[in-house]
Amino acid sequence: MNRLSASQITASLAMLLLGTGGALMLGADPLMIALPVLAGLVVLVITAGDGGRHAAEPDLPVDHPDLIDHPDFASLLEGVADPVLLVEKGRIARANRAAQRLLGAHIEGEDARIAIRHPAAAERLASQAPLAEAVTVELVGLGARDQRWQMRVAPVGTVASMRRLVHLVDHSATNAAERMRVDFVANASHELRTPLAGILGFIETLGDPELGKDGETRNRFLKIMDGEARRMQRLIDDLISLSRIEADKYRAPDSAVDVSELVAEVVSIFRASHGERGRDVEMEILPGLAPVRGDRAQLSQLLHNLIGNSIKYGRPGTAIRVMLNEGPSGMTRLVVADEGEGIGPDHLPRLTERFYRVDSGRSRAMGGTGLGLAIVKHIVERHRGRMDIASTLGKGTTITVLMPPAADDGVAAGASAAI
Repeated sequence: MNRLSASQITASLAMLLLGTGGALMLGADPLMIALPVLAGLVVLVITAGDGGRHAAEPDLPVDHPDLIDHPDFASLLEGVADPVLLVEKGRIARANRAAQRLLGAHIEGEDARIAIRHPAAAERLASQAPLAEAVTVELVGLGARDQRWQMRVAPVGTVASMRRLVHLVDHSATNAAERMRVDFVANASHELRTPLAGILGFIETLGDPELGKDGETRNRFLKIMDGEARRMQRLIDDLISLSRIEADKYRAPDSAVDVSELVAEVVSIFRASHGERGRDVEMEILPGLAPVRGDRAQLSQLLHNLIGNSIKYGRPGTAIRVMLNEGPSGMTRLVVADEGEGIGPDHLPRLTERFYRVDSGRSRAMGGTGLGLAIVKHIVERHRGRMDIASTLGKGTTITVLMPPAADDGVAAGASAAI
């Protein structure tokens, strides 16, 4: 029997009463009317009871497929480039390829605390408490000692399923960049503060009426102040130069530079301005080299920094060789080699860092700012070239720079800047 709604029952009662009233007004016998009215009431009672019974019946459960068994679930995980894991009751149910590369191909089915061996991660992944919203944990040393990861754990599905979606984001590059920025500001401040403190101290001393009368002392102090001021000027010039090069880092030079003529010009300047040591600079240029794609002013600065370093740190009386010839893939190869004390292998990877010095005292005594090779590195990167530093203790150091030709845009665009 079909059930009636409350509105249908109300309408039926109203029609029954109206029909009964109309029959009585027309003079019908009340006994003749009572039987159909009673039958109608019985039908309404039955249908009303049926409707309540059906309303009380619970809805049949809908069969939803499990999330893991969905055909698109695996492709959804692989669509995320970062490591992603689905953890169920403390075990890894699914892991994308990025997670397997980081933690191992065997991690599916393992205890999450064994796969991600980190105290902060283990506490979150092993917890049985309901997770109302996503939580974020910073992990240091996961994968490698200096790597930093952000682990985001979010609940998935019902509370009873105890499922967690774990997303790992590598913040190592961001952290390293921030550390470099902080170190750069601290080092620059220190490099400027040291000569400034010396200048202020000498000015205060010369302000003393008694000491100021001693001409010899005054001249010695003024000479030191002049040296410190020029050191600050060199540092500021290098900082400005480095800033300009970095600002143009992603804009490749578009001029053709005759690097053979440029090398000959720079070498002649060193021979004329650095006395006996300048005359130790030897030059070997292969004829007929094609122009390179570059910025002439920056390439001149690169040559000055490399040859200047060789003059400072090579042994007096030994040759400084500047060679220009053909490199691989049509590139032009510049080599600057000296015969000096050399550099230990532990220092080589850090030579192009800002303010890094193998011997701080010796570098400052020779007027170095600690930015020379950092500037060279950024110039090479801007020119889409390559740079290599090789050194042997007791024998000397050789720096090789490869530069793309001006005519071949494909080579210039494809060359990587590797230090």
